[in-house]
Parts: sequence; C-alpha cells; structure tokens
Amino acid sequence: MTAFNVVRFRVKPGCEERFIEAHRKAKAGFKGFLGGWLVKTGERTFCIVGQWRNLKSLAAARPQMIGILDSFRDTLEDLGGGLGVTDPVSGETVVKLSAERRPPQRAAPVRRKTRRAQKRVGSQARAA
Repeated sequence: MTAFNVVRFRVKPGCEERFIEAHRKAKAGFKGFLGGWLVKTGERTFCIVGQWRNLKSLAAARPQMIGILDSFRDTLEDLGGGLGVTDPVSGETVVKLSAERRPPQRAAPVRRKTRRAQKRVGSQARAA
C-alpha cells in the first residue's frame, strides 16, 4: 500500500537558499521512492512530502535520508518542545482523494456582423 512521509523544518535566518539548493541537488535514488515535494509553509518553514511504494521501502531508506539531512542540518533551527531540528511523520494511505473533473469549457461563440451591419460600416467609411 502507498505510504507517505512528511517532515517539518524551520530554517535559520539567511539559510533558505542553501536549504532549498541542498534539496535540489539531493540524489533521491531510494528504492520504492515515487517522488516528493518541498513545500514552503511560512516564513522560514518548510515541509517535505515523500511518496513511497510502501512503508517497507520508506523504512529501508531512512539511513540514506538521514545522510542527506546531515548535509544541511546546520541550516536548521531547533523546533523546540524536544523535537530537535525535524518533526517527521509517516504512514500508509487510507483514502485517495480525487479532484473533481469538470468538462472543458467551450469558447464563447464569435459574433459575426450581419451583411446589413457590414454595409453600414462600409457606407460610413465612404461618407467620411
């Protein structure tokens, strides 16, 4: 069953670009990793969301993920409350939510001038 992990971070002042760049450069070649997103959630706060084939794949990749975390750990602020610099959670999907599909909108019909209107425009141009 598909699994997800979400990790919350708060970046030290002046370290945002380095933090983002570390994620851009990270080689996420983990077995069972289906993709992920780095989301800016506020002033200097971010979450990373990872999608996995299953919880087993996620658990097996933890040592590698910690290695990547260690490469930018010095950019992070302690979150307080005994959390340290990360607030991770993970679990299996229980419901997949789908977006409502709407039929494509048609373009408004183009109004064409009647012959009478075309003649009027032409005669006004000649009169001028």
